[in-house]
Amino acid sequence: MRVHRILIGLVCLLPVGIHSLAIVQGTDAEFPWQVGAATAEMVAEDDMVIGGGISPATLTGQEGKLQATATVIHGQTRLCLVGVDMLMMHRDYLDQAAHEIELACEIPFENILINASHTHHAPSTVTVHGYERDEEFCRRTVAAIVAAAQEANRLATASPPCRGVFRLGQEATVGQNSRQLLKDGKIYWIGPMDEFVRPTDPFDVDLPVLAFQQKSGQLAAALFNHSTHCIGARSGKRSPGFYGLAAQELSEQYGIPISYLSGAGGSTHNLRLSADEMVLRIKAAFEAALKAAEPMPSTRLACIKREVQFQVRTFDEQAEDQAVREYCQKYAPGYADEIVQVFRDSRAKLKPFQGQTRPMWLQAMRIGDVVLVGVPAEFFTVLGLEIKRRSPFRYTFVCGLSNDYIGYTPSRQGFENGGYQAWMGLHSFSERGTGEMIVEECLEMIDELQ
Repeated sequence: MRVHRILIGLVCLLPVGIHSLAIVQGTDAEFPWQVGAATAEMVAEDDMVIGGGISPATLTGQEGKLQATATVIHGQTRLCLVGVDMLMMHRDYLDQAAHEIELACEIPFENILINASHTHHAPSTVTVHGYERDEEFCRRTVAAIVAAAQEANRLATASPPCRGVFRLGQEATVGQNSRQLLKDGKIYWIGPMDEFVRPTDPFDVDLPVLAFQQKSGQLAAALFNHSTHCIGARSGKRSPGFYGLAAQELSEQYGIPISYLSGAGGSTHNLRLSADEMVLRIKAAFEAALKAAEPMPSTRLACIKREVQFQVRTFDEQAEDQAVREYCQKYAPGYADEIVQVFRDSRAKLKPFQGQTRPMWLQAMRIGDVVLVGVPAEFFTVLGLEIKRRSPFRYTFVCGLSNDYIGYTPSRQGFENGGYQAWMGLHSFSERGTGEMIVEECLEMIDELQ
């Protein structure tokens, strides 16, 4: 496979006392891991269609980098986590990336988690709405994922002993439940915001920070998780979005690759803040959590990745068309005809597959006291919170859009409420109840990690 200008970002350790925690004492048993982290860039061009909108569009120029950031942990087993600045991606490409990592790094396929940041400012990596995925950018993304993992694995092999330090931080202002009930009973998607009645789903304030510390006090890697749609750039250019910009600025500040893993943000968007303000607040929350991070008592590493079946939703064409048409004619009249046609075309593609059973990946990964749950969807926040509340592990966090893509997964109540995320289309095609089924399957896997 041709690798197009893959740029590797090496770990750069800074002097103790500048961007490190204090020198620490401990036995070898308290520093049981070797950890490496690295980045690799996906180069994009101005003529590539951007993913995330309803209709095709391109952007000229770029702010920040579009990159894959890999963290590899060696212990009683090997784990690999890769955060990628992309909208989302199906398993045909992501399985290829994971198998290449397995072959090159001797990391078991089931121990590899690949998470999409969900930036809406990068070339399309999935066929959705009114455009196709950019196959060349998809290939570059796979190459970057593999290259970052290989370099992180090389660095882990040479790493001094490390331990995990953790703090559950929070950021309660970057994002909110965006599925607001409107005065006419509809659920907000786009258009004026002056008819909000109340939110219909919760907002998750958790911003966990997991870092890996050497005896010298220096950090080898860090990652964080939060659950808002990654929409918001500083300019009208390609961008990793506010989460990616925050992670890249923190990486430069601390001299290590810092990875963002997207959460259960299917029902959560920022509606008020500028990109600059969101970057500032995310960075502040990360820094506060890292400053208070403490060693994790557990040193166990374990992972389960399981293939589970779901069904494509059956639908009533007339009812679906009416829902889209009524909303758009009232709240987006200037674009209504175009949007309605995009959804008609999307449903036409899915019509032959109604009721079809398809496979998807679910994953549960234990890193010391922390459990990360990988789901392949724009997971509604209420479902992510259900996993957290019922998990036997206090520090359980959901990573949405991981390892595959099956669209939005609303809760049953979300389907009853209606709205864009529940309209049938290439963006939302799983059967009602899929979200609740995913919750139960993930909890079973989490139990097996005890």
